[in-house]
Amino acid sequence: MEPVKITALEAENVKRVRAVELRPEKDGLTVIGGRNGQGKTSVLDAIAWALGGDRFKPSQPHREGSVNDPRLKVELSNGLVVERSGKNSALKVTDPSGKRAGQQLLNSFVEQLAIDLPRFMESSPKEKAKTMLEVIGVGEELYRLEAAERKAYDERTAVGTMERQKRALAEEMPFDPDAPAEPVSAAEAAREKAEIIERNAALAQERAKADGIGARMDAVENDMAEVDSQMARLAEQKERMRLELEAMARERSRMMEGLSGRAMEDTAEVDALLEEIDAINARVRDNQLRLAAIREADGLKERYDALTEQVEAARNEKLRLLEGAALPLPELSVDAGELTYKGRRWDGMSGSEQLMVSAAIVRALKPQCGFVLVDKLEQFDPQTLAEFGRWAESEGLQIIGTRVASDDTCTIVIEDGVSKGTLAPMPAADIEPTADALEAYFGPEARAARWVI
Repeated sequence: MEPVKITALEAENVKRVRAVELRPEKDGLTVIGGRNGQGKTSVLDAIAWALGGDRFKPSQPHREGSVNDPRLKVELSNGLVVERSGKNSALKVTDPSGKRAGQQLLNSFVEQLAIDLPRFMESSPKEKAKTMLEVIGVGEELYRLEAAERKAYDERTAVGTMERQKRALAEEMPFDPDAPAEPVSAAEAAREKAEIIERNAALAQERAKADGIGARMDAVENDMAEVDSQMARLAEQKERMRLELEAMARERSRMMEGLSGRAMEDTAEVDALLEEIDAINARVRDNQLRLAAIREADGLKERYDALTEQVEAARNEKLRLLEGAALPLPELSVDAGELTYKGRRWDGMSGSEQLMVSAAIVRALKPQCGFVLVDKLEQFDPQTLAEFGRWAESEGLQIIGTRVASDDTCTIVIEDGVSKGTLAPMPAADIEPTADALEAYFGPEARAARWVI
């Protein structure tokens, strides 16, 4: 089915329009030009009212100062003729066979946004993206990918923040490169000291025992000197003492040989270690905490990198999905739930880009509607306007727009509610026109003409 387009328009006494006739280009751009306040936008409003129904009826449809009711007639490429006239501006839809129809038939092929483009342009960024996704039919899958990307992105952001905080904290922690790798055990040092003390006590005991033996030898020698005077009487006793002395000498000699080269051990080093052990262990704990913080930061970095891969995977899958879809316009996309064009979001697009994107999406919403109404084409410079027209023509799209201009970019120019080359509506039949009125309507040659009914 060929898209339906507007082949002709007649409008009288609608808002600022006095009398306008328009035969738009079948494809491409039809520009209604003129100065501000001359009735350009009123022409678009008239089309919207004729095709869109009472919801598009202007709040004050009658042209100010007009005694005649508004009259609208739109001819469509499918043969339908749409008319509104009379006091209540009743709708009349007639097909080529003369059969009557109504608004429901018009609604079947007229896209509401095509005659109300500002509603799309003023919608939120997410609503625009949703509209485009409805057009290409990948909304549900893209929303899933967007959600996956957003989840991974948010988690990655949190992990990255934690990693930077943890690493910064680790860098600020004290570190002693000379501290041992592990804490020093106080119990081990104390046990070592106790063993030294025990060995020293045993050595001292043996020394004392040896010294005691020496003292006893001295006593025996003294006794021998005393006994010498009593040798005869004490000879037997002397012999026993001699034997005892020899035995003790041998025992002492054995003991002295055992003590030879042995000295009392010094506990100063262990004492110093015990005094420093708390400080050493504090440095070890600082080093271990710093190392643990760095390891935790490294773990967070690994998680960040893994989440980055998830974000990229979701984005690549989203791009693959969009690349496989029939987009209304090349380089259209959806990023983070918002519509983008050439990588720019809506507020980063130029006014001309916004109009082109809007026209493309709205056209794709209902392909059987072959026209779009666009206001304020003065946002385009002449070169860009020509490119816009060529794009519409290549797409087989009819665009009827307005532009504050009266140069060769305009198809027709509206002045005081009248399209150049179109006669203003005649007064009611029961009103006798003055010569001035006749001249105003038909030119100087009409001043002498008679009024004919």
